[in-house]
Amino acid sequence: MDEIVVEGNIYTKQGFQEACIGITDGKITSIKKILDGDRRERFPHSIIIPSGVDIHVHFREPGFTYKEDFITGSKAAAYGGISCFFDMPNTKPNTTNIEGFLEKKELASKHSFIDFGIYAGVNAGNIDIIDELGKICSGFKIYLGETTSSLSLPSIYLQQAMEKIEETGKPILFHAEDELCLQKYKRIEYNLRDHLSARPSICEIEAIKRVLSNSIRNSIHFCHISSSETIDFLKNQPENISYGITPHHALLDIDSIEKTSKPETWFKVNPPIRMYSDREKLFNALHNGYAYNLESDHAPHLLDEKETEFNEAPSGIPGVETMYPLFLYLSKIEKIPLRRVIQLICEYPAKLLGAPKGGIKIGYDADFIVVNYRESRIIRSEDMHSKCGWTPFEGFHAIFPRYLFVRGEPVIYDGEFIGEKGFGLFVESNKEDFKD
Repeated sequence: MDEIVVEGNIYTKQGFQEACIGITDGKITSIKKILDGDRRERFPHSIIIPSGVDIHVHFREPGFTYKEDFITGSKAAAYGGISCFFDMPNTKPNTTNIEGFLEKKELASKHSFIDFGIYAGVNAGNIDIIDELGKICSGFKIYLGETTSSLSLPSIYLQQAMEKIEETGKPILFHAEDELCLQKYKRIEYNLRDHLSARPSICEIEAIKRVLSNSIRNSIHFCHISSSETIDFLKNQPENISYGITPHHALLDIDSIEKTSKPETWFKVNPPIRMYSDREKLFNALHNGYAYNLESDHAPHLLDEKETEFNEAPSGIPGVETMYPLFLYLSKIEKIPLRRVIQLICEYPAKLLGAPKGGIKIGYDADFIVVNYRESRIIRSEDMHSKCGWTPFEGFHAIFPRYLFVRGEPVIYDGEFIGEKGFGLFVESNKEDFKD
């Protein structure tokens, strides 16, 4: 007999079926029409689908906890149907050595409501310890150009770093903007169009070319691809090459933003939000299966920081709470198939990082959400749970989950948060076990 049985209209690889999920010790042990269990949860009139895996967040701890921390960030993620996040290394101090990594892991272990992974950053000073970092980190992040909270790798070290990471077997994620290219176009910025001109798509493509000139077998993932030209350039790449797209690049464009009353600084982000033609190409890449995943690039700043002179405002916007709900609503109105949304937010991100999540399958963590398609609502900043207290998607329609289960335990229950601080566990990657 299972410890917990969850009954309802369940999404599996074969589609939806009325069935029961058996859960023991946080793992899915069976999926059958009828199951007995010590505790039973029934969800009529709803669908049960995998919870999200966000491979790209900046929860700002340590060093910038006035913007966000593992408590508020993981709570916001949970409300957005995310059961596992992977945190970027550009904190203060940067996550680039063993001691700093373990300290950050300890902070997340004490504070997070949901499961997590942590990347190690790469700079000129830590290449010699990449092998040791590879034994403990979820993957490596390399910044090819300067961005918020600087952590970049000079180009002369790229090949050496990639070869060292190849020996660890861990994936490499890239912020793909070439620093020399960015310096060429650097200028004083007064608005979003200036920001776009200062970070043109050629800088994205040049960075990717530089990476692809080094042939390695590891998974190579380009974060937050932002332009139509880059989408075309990345067609027909080997299986170990993937790229992600953010909701803000796929759903926003400069022309639409300029028609709103919102400050343009709200939408300042690296790489920049571009034109409608870029947005359309990016969304089509998500819809048609060219893009590998959706990632929020949740990078919150307080409104006091954002609502200043454009050139001084930091780049970055929140998004971990709204990513899955936005695309659930888009699936409801048939802009994108639900099957594709689940691939982009659940299955493929988990596969990239070797996490036992992202699907309702025997042997996987019992992570899922319960959704009622009739319960769409308008996104409002005052309803968000990030410490920054605002969202660029204010006024958009979304479907938020009524329930979130992480390893079989409810974190969101009937719309109410009941999670326990410190419940989240560090996810041990095992790509061989969870590659399907």
